[in-house]
Amino acid sequence: MFLAAFLAVALVIPPAPTARVNDYAGLLSAAERGRLEALLAERERATGAQMVIAIFASLEGESLEDVSIRLAERWRIGQKGLDNGVIVLVFVRERRVRFEVGYGLEPVVPDAAAAQIIREVIAPRFREGRYASGLEEAVGAVFARLDAGGAPARAARRQQPSSAVAFGAIAGFFAVVVLLMAVLFQEAFSARRFVRRNGYTAGRGGGWSTPIIVPPVGWGGGGSEGGGFSGGGGAFGGGGASGEW
Repeated sequence: MFLAAFLAVALVIPPAPTARVNDYAGLLSAAERGRLEALLAERERATGAQMVIAIFASLEGESLEDVSIRLAERWRIGQKGLDNGVIVLVFVRERRVRFEVGYGLEPVVPDAAAAQIIREVIAPRFREGRYASGLEEAVGAVFARLDAGGAPARAARRQQPSSAVAFGAIAGFFAVVVLLMAVLFQEAFSARRFVRRNGYTAGRGGGWSTPIIVPPVGWGGGGSEGGGFSGGGGAFGGGGASGEW
């Protein structure tokens, strides 16, 4: 009975999100969420760093730092190997805010800088009820540090996997061409043997056709133009800061 009561009130960490703005408390309007989402997507395209926002109604009696690191480990915001993710967590009832900063961004957004953003940017606006404004200004403050503190180097590192992908695509294309030529050669050789063995030739509209090879699913263009989102495997080690308003 006690376990059931505990589970009923314990804060459940949601699964990895499909959006950058995740308002589980209904704190923001739809227009405010859309504006924040567009801002985060644009800054992600410009720098490669991923930043998400998670708003909860309450901590449900749990430790702020414990909940935030559990969420960071489950969501894995940022790119694998670069660990360039930032998570902003807001807990409305307790009036608490937490920044979780990925390993790769800790030199650029150290604990002191994260605490300053909470204290000087978020808290004053939240106290006035200007939640969307506080979050938008916090996003601007974080990415201003990334722009000034080494994001170009990270962008250069991000280009390395794309070269490997391009090489793989070219190699895959030539593999399909070779396979196609081999199949056509085998088909032609088999047809010649059949003709010789049976004593006739095929004219126009004859008895065999060239096989059709369909490329594997997933090749070529396509994709979504809507800027879909998912975490890329970023790692966190507890860097960041906590505050209140």
